[in-house]
Amino acid sequence: MVLLDGARTCGGRTCRGNGVLALILAGALLCAAPARATRVRDLARFDGVRDNQLVGYGLVIGLDGTGDKRTTGFTLRTMSNLLESMGVTMRPEEMAVKNVAAVLVTATLPPFARPGGLLDITVASIGDATSLRGGVLVQTALEAGDGAVYAVAQGPLLVGGYQADGPGGTRVAQNLVTVGRIPGGAIVERGSGYELPRGGDLTLLLDRPDFTTAQRLAEAVRRTTGREAWALDAGTVRVVVGDSLRDTQVELMARIGETDVEPGAPARVVINERTGTIVAGGQVRLMPVAIAHGSLSIKVQTDNKVYMPGAFTPAGTASQSVQNSSIEVSDLGGSFISTPGASTLEDLAHALNTLGVTPRDVIAIFQALREAGALQAELVVL
Repeated sequence: MVLLDGARTCGGRTCRGNGVLALILAGALLCAAPARATRVRDLARFDGVRDNQLVGYGLVIGLDGTGDKRTTGFTLRTMSNLLESMGVTMRPEEMAVKNVAAVLVTATLPPFARPGGLLDITVASIGDATSLRGGVLVQTALEAGDGAVYAVAQGPLLVGGYQADGPGGTRVAQNLVTVGRIPGGAIVERGSGYELPRGGDLTLLLDRPDFTTAQRLAEAVRRTTGREAWALDAGTVRVVVGDSLRDTQVELMARIGETDVEPGAPARVVINERTGTIVAGGQVRLMPVAIAHGSLSIKVQTDNKVYMPGAFTPAGTASQSVQNSSIEVSDLGGSFISTPGASTLEDLAHALNTLGVTPRDVIAIFQALREAGALQAELVVL
């Protein structure tokens, strides 16, 4: 990707901006580059080979007075239930939990995980604890969407940030201290249960469905593996395995995953209005179009003055305030540019940099081009 800011050479020409315009153009936009092949494993996944999300509710103990407050009822009740399971009976109102925090624990169960494997977990406070630094997660069951327990988590937290409070309400903080991680902090108790089909067909699911990409992927698989493959739709490719390869199916899947495919590049322009960033694909083209760019600036300034009574004025004379307002209107000279047929965004970017437009102006121009039918691409505004 290329960042346009200031002077830059594009196709033998010097594109000069005003130091404000930032256009991020992917692929062959400003300095065109040939399309590159991508591995199948980066474009698609095998049907059934997927991650599963796990979540659990637990307690972090051992905090240095940075835990939940006494008003956090669910932390008190959870602590009371935990102590009761250990033979200690205490009512919630008899407890202080400033060293304890209620948390949610999340993890991802990868495909083919087996009991005894380790998972990295993330722990996040759900109460009013101010920090989880130095805390230890108490044994917590992690469940999937079906309600079954697939892992159990426990261990000391690693918190990457810090926080220090000073007098007068001053505070210094770096990153978040209410979220921590435990590498290898969960033990898999139950696998996902997925097994590779032996024989039959394999199905590839594209991460971004596209008819061109699906067809090219099927052709590449046939060329590389010699197996029959065809695209069922824009997002699905079927590969015939057969009984003769049932014992070498993992090898076949590995070969398919490393096969190079040139994906179809969509004609799409993505605009982020909050940051003034524009990202465009290399297939974007412009029809013949003319663009006028101008700027109207209106400045309103108020100057309030207060006149105090003189030294020998009668008693009770109040001060007087005078409000002076001025309005300045300036209309900068507009510029008019035109682009020939089948122009690329490289040509348009060079023209816009010549005009010295701002990111907000660029966004407005792209939206107007789309409405006029001159921008042959999908426009996505974030």
